[in-house]
Amino acid sequence: MAGALRPPLWQRGLRAHIPKRVWKPKQNRGRPIKHVVPRWQAERPLAWFQKTYRRLVVRWERIAACFEACLALATVHIWIHRLIVG
Repeated sequence: MAGALRPPLWQRGLRAHIPKRVWKPKQNRGRPIKHVVPRWQAERPLAWFQKTYRRLVVRWERIAACFEACLALATVHIWIHRLIVG
């Protein structure tokens, strides 16, 4: 399949460009992690939000303030629901 596609591309002057493999640097970039949280603890709130608040998991909000407001409302709603229902 790929062999049949190459000659027309070559005629247009297009050549394959395979980037070189970049090895991960030994030193981490960004902020140092002060406290390592287990993965399940970090992903559990996303599972709570995914049931009712898919918009937060997908991150449809483009403005950070709107996203944080939706996140706060969802958190309060889940908290109140757990207090009432138990």
